[in-house]
Amino acid sequence: MLGEKKRVVVVGGGITGLAAAYYLQKAAKTSQLPLAVTLIEATPRLGGKIRTIKKNGFVIEKGPDSFLARKESVVRLVKDVGLGDQLVHSGAGQRYVLVNDKLHPIPSGSVIGVPTKILPFITTNLFSITGKIRASADFFLPNNHLKNDTSLGGFFRHRLGDEIVENLIEPLLAGIYAGDIDKLSLRATLPQLNETGEKHRSLILGLKEIASALTNESGGLLTLKDGLEELAEAIEERLEGGSVLKGLRVRQIERQEDGKFFLALNDGERVLADGVIVTSPHFTLPAMMPQHRFFDVLKEMPAMSVATITMAFPEAAISQSITGSGFVVSRNSDVTITACTWIHKKWPHAAPPGKALLCCYVGRAGDEAIVDLSDAEIEQIVMADLKKVIALSTEPEFTVVSRWKNAIPQYTIGHNERIEAIEERIREQLPGFFIAGSSFRGIGIPDCIKQGEEAAQKAASFIQNKD
Repeated sequence: MLGEKKRVVVVGGGITGLAAAYYLQKAAKTSQLPLAVTLIEATPRLGGKIRTIKKNGFVIEKGPDSFLARKESVVRLVKDVGLGDQLVHSGAGQRYVLVNDKLHPIPSGSVIGVPTKILPFITTNLFSITGKIRASADFFLPNNHLKNDTSLGGFFRHRLGDEIVENLIEPLLAGIYAGDIDKLSLRATLPQLNETGEKHRSLILGLKEIASALTNESGGLLTLKDGLEELAEAIEERLEGGSVLKGLRVRQIERQEDGKFFLALNDGERVLADGVIVTSPHFTLPAMMPQHRFFDVLKEMPAMSVATITMAFPEAAISQSITGSGFVVSRNSDVTITACTWIHKKWPHAAPPGKALLCCYVGRAGDEAIVDLSDAEIEQIVMADLKKVIALSTEPEFTVVSRWKNAIPQYTIGHNERIEAIEERIREQLPGFFIAGSSFRGIGIPDCIKQGEEAAQKAASFIQNKD
């Protein structure tokens, strides 16, 4: 039992920081640790990229709209903060890919775009006969014993050929990472493929085994009925009074000779802490701690800018029958959008009866300029694109444009090794200091929550064992 109350400061109030603060306070209560937790957020609100607005009976997500049900970290936290009864499973599951301006159903059994069922792959018009023959080479190529990190694009092209990558794999992965798959790290983004390559001669057969395992789990996508921002609000409500500071930015962090951390805020205030968890974007670390040059490598880490435009229509305005949850777009198509989700099909609760809600995505590697256009310009471009794909008889009732500048960290080749090197230097030079968040070990909500929880465990253990 510690005799003196210690303090841990969490920097950044996105979902990672919220999870870290929540689990730290929970650990303090459970273990009866004399521990004070302070969460500092630079903006006036918590939740980071998670933001929900409600308008005219619609539930509109400006950021992420769902999470994988099989990822335990987020479901556990949702239930822990009393929102278990708000969980909703996604509706229609069929998705499409737009190739050469034509919608093709994504073949059933596809895992990250890799075919794991023979018949749907053979019968689809999405690939040419030549492309299908090239993909079948995966069954005969040598095992993937990858000694060094490689790119997602290089890995998939080697196993399956260019056509499968360009028509399906790249559009699907662009919807997650928004980046150039020929620069993104295989080990950092899809580490399970390394394991598959070690165990199986064929990538297709290896992913077929994974797909079978996932089928037997509680899979699919989940969201919250009243929007994902409910999760951020529920966590904030359970944090101790006075433990959250909003609208304050940490300008500088220094470790003193006595082992405590000194945090200088932009309002002139100073905070002393026994431990610090930084969950803000990677580019903030070199700015806050310029004296530690090992953070400088983070200055070179790119981040993508994207935008979404959500549009409400009368359902009758879409004259053709649409099924499924939406489509992704191949670079071979003459449109600017990268994906479109039919929200009223995927999440029926998000739109009033008789209404349609579409969310289109713009911005990808090599085409980020559109994010800086005006709302009206983005709407004009997206509407022109949509009319090439589906029949729309009217203009939208209203639109909501959301811009996320430098919001999607890019895990380029060698990412894991760079982060591990930084973490090693932190352990050596900054005991009691921890990093977590979408810039480091996963960009999705579940991965961010998991990182926040793990950082909280490390910080609590450090404080408990501190002299």
